[in-house]
Amino acid sequence: MSLSEEQIERYSRQILLPQVGGKGQEKLLAAKVLVLGAGGLGSPVLAYLAGAGVGTLGIVDSDAVELNNLHRQILYSSPDIGRQKAEVAAERLKEINPDIKAVPYVLRLTSKNIMEVIKDYDLVVDGTDNFPTRYLVNDACVLAKKTLVHGAFFRFEGQAMVIKPGEGPCYRCLFSEPPPPGAVPSCQEAGVLGALAGVIGLIQATETLKLILGIGEPLIGKLIIFNALEMGFRKVKVPRDKDCPVCGEHPTVTKLIDYQLLCGLGHQKGV
Repeated sequence: MSLSEEQIERYSRQILLPQVGGKGQEKLLAAKVLVLGAGGLGSPVLAYLAGAGVGTLGIVDSDAVELNNLHRQILYSSPDIGRQKAEVAAERLKEINPDIKAVPYVLRLTSKNIMEVIKDYDLVVDGTDNFPTRYLVNDACVLAKKTLVHGAFFRFEGQAMVIKPGEGPCYRCLFSEPPPPGAVPSCQEAGVLGALAGVIGLIQATETLKLILGIGEPLIGKLIIFNALEMGFRKVKVPRDKDCPVCGEHPTVTKLIDYQLLCGLGHQKGV
């Protein structure tokens, strides 16, 4: 792959970085990243990966845009209310960067379809908003040996971590099982600061770009926690759990299941 004059101009500020250069930009253009959830986290992730020139972006979301999304989901505007998020997001990304390919998936992830959806992508970014899907995504990526960039937020706090199977811990090394019904209120019940989603989403986008380029120190085995009220970051080492049910020495999770019933949840918004 060689860069056109227009691409050299478009990505010039990025190409100037010695850790990127022309070769790095070619890596970005060749990369395929799947973003699960096109909401508060997925919106900034997708926008910045598109701007950076990540060549193929898959967008998974089964929801339509709602008025209460607009304070944090920056890809959408009022005229988009009622339209499918994945489709609107794909349109916006092509407006940001016609170079890239944006692939919308208007579907809900399940144990039956997730392996087929993730199989053609180099990296997966988790922008989901509920525990059943989060555990399903973690398990699928570990079993498929796909690197996963995790992110989550709640009220004024957020977190991010990179899960690279075989090299570091997975989400279950932190939290082995989904929480019991009613133990953790949703953002619909507890609220969230909209700008917080942007902070965590941009951490995820940055980690994704570092992984594609092979630069810096990704958050493998490290959980970064951000508190917006204190404007403080903490980085916590996460050891790999040898007894982890999915990535441990004797895994008990060897096939995928759907966790909605386990978590006591019915229909979940998002993916």
